[in-house]
Amino acid sequence: MHTEDILFSLGEHRDGPEEYAASGQAVIPPIYQTANFRFPNTASLRRALADEYGSHLYTRGNNPTTELLRKKLAALEGAEDALVFASGVAAVSAAVLSTIKSGDHVICVRDPYPWTAWLLRDWLPRFGVSHSFVNGTLVSAFQEALQPNTRLILLESPNSFWFDLQDLAAIADLARAHDCTTVVDNSYAGPLLQNPLAMGIDLVVHSASKYLNGHGDLVAGVVCGSSARIRKMYREEFQGLGGILAPHEAWLMLRGLRTLGIRMERIGKTAHFLVEKLALDPRVRKVHYPFHPSHPQHELARRQMKGPSGQFSIEIATEDPAVTEAFCDALHCFQLAVSWGGFESLVIPAIAKSADHPSPALVRFCAGLEHPDALWEDLLQALNQVEMPARSRNR
Repeated sequence: MHTEDILFSLGEHRDGPEEYAASGQAVIPPIYQTANFRFPNTASLRRALADEYGSHLYTRGNNPTTELLRKKLAALEGAEDALVFASGVAAVSAAVLSTIKSGDHVICVRDPYPWTAWLLRDWLPRFGVSHSFVNGTLVSAFQEALQPNTRLILLESPNSFWFDLQDLAAIADLARAHDCTTVVDNSYAGPLLQNPLAMGIDLVVHSASKYLNGHGDLVAGVVCGSSARIRKMYREEFQGLGGILAPHEAWLMLRGLRTLGIRMERIGKTAHFLVEKLALDPRVRKVHYPFHPSHPQHELARRQMKGPSGQFSIEIATEDPAVTEAFCDALHCFQLAVSWGGFESLVIPAIAKSADHPSPALVRFCAGLEHPDALWEDLLQALNQVEMPARSRNR
């Protein structure tokens, strides 16, 4: 099924008259901005209380607007079901907590999203859960890190800044052989470019604030997986911890999904255009981009992803953090900000995260929807403003 068919067949397509009738023939799905739902009699209220997952009882559990969003996201990811959360961190935390108990061990890729690292390093040890960070580019690293009590393998492919990949199918096979659950953060690629569930991964999470929303005006997260896993998570981590997505934010994301396909196509082409030009500039020492031939996992990226998204990094030809900072400050079209995926192109130097970062020349970019030529001209004028040696690069 094409992306457009998935996005519009669930409640908005002309072949779904029951949804139109229920919403007064509205072309755009309405916002059910209500906390509560009434019942005509005690018997119907009793049924809803007994099955809140399948009923509209109270918006903390289920709401028509968020339910429609869940169906669309599950269909896009090829999942049986999905849950939407108040943030990507809430989604990651729910996915992790739903798979472990005290005494368990978690294997995670090194350098994950900072709040994922915090969850494993600072919070879960209080409850007797241990962890190991491994080089995710090597399947053997996961094999070597396995312990008798390992119950979860946490992935992020590609990860941020370096854009290292994991061989999702191979790690899923390894996890099944050792009775481990696999969870992958799929925020970089999104469901149009990578479908980890089809490769054997158990749960897929997204920071839906990024590409899925695409307008930079909300914070949200999603977990996709089997009906059994999602129902269990709904009863426990979702309702029990209460990190739900409000109906208005769900409606905004339904709006964003309508343009997901065309946005991702434009963003991917722009990123590829910029990377090709930057790779030829002598002031750029190295590019980090899964779909550039210089990337050490280029073939894996082509095998398990359908195309590039908008993120890439470069290392400029300097060891001086001040030069890196001056380069970033000289940019005009690229805005200094952290949460990517909207219209605006963004930039963030690694030294903004840590003043003593081991790679002071590393700069991450997120291509937006501006004209590619304008973005290239911006990069060029910023490179021209800072003094860097025009030396040969290590490919």
